[in-house]
Amino acid sequence: MNISRRKALKLSGATVAGSLIGLSVKSQDAKSVNFAKSDKLKIIVFGAHPDDPESGCGGIMAALANEGHEVTAAYLTRGEAGIKGKTYEEAAAIRTQEAEEACKILNARPEFLGQVDGNCEITKEHYRVVMDFLNREQPDIIFNHWPIDTHRDHRICSVLAYDAWLYSGKKSALYYYEVMTGQQSQNFIPTTYVDISDYLKIKQKACFAHKSQNAEEWYAASHAKMEVFRGMESNCPYAEAFIRHYQSPPGLMI
Repeated sequence: MNISRRKALKLSGATVAGSLIGLSVKSQDAKSVNFAKSDKLKIIVFGAHPDDPESGCGGIMAALANEGHEVTAAYLTRGEAGIKGKTYEEAAAIRTQEAEEACKILNARPEFLGQVDGNCEITKEHYRVVMDFLNREQPDIIFNHWPIDTHRDHRICSVLAYDAWLYSGKKSALYYYEVMTGQQSQNFIPTTYVDISDYLKIKQKACFAHKSQNAEEWYAASHAKMEVFRGMESNCPYAEAFIRHYQSPPGLMI
């Protein structure tokens, strides 16, 4: 089943939801689930650094793109501080190329929002950059960093994206995703699970495109375990988990 920005079918009391992409989706929401056949949707996944959207949302990004929806990875920075022994300019060039390669694998479009890794700021000017980007894109669904996170850049990205969503009228469905839960994301209690079993290899390939980050090591130590655990919670082999903002438009649900 699919969702639509115009029409939705309301199923009262549903606990197992249909999906906008035909995936197995389970909701912890005891109220209702809305979905119907979809138009082409626009999806934005905010991430503080190259590899954040891929590791937290790579499965659903691949699935959405496979269904013909427009998926954009909006990177707050280019990962300038992320390669030991490299200047910011050198690291940015390498990590930008890696992000572009990862997006090709996921069939997504990369966008870079102009902040600097490790030096992200919340200012009036930076609020405006993200607001202008959101107003220009007019997405149907937003995936965002969870704000309770040990990485300052993640928290800043989350606040900037949330503020833009809030002051743009909350027109998009807003979902939060997790990264390195326990080590980075904290107090993350999902409302929605997506079975990514059919897209796991694509997600892994996109994450492993970030060679400068030794992606295969940290992926195995964190996200691979998370995917199995979230799958156990939702009764499928591998899953990604999300928290849906309760003020999201009711007709836009994964």
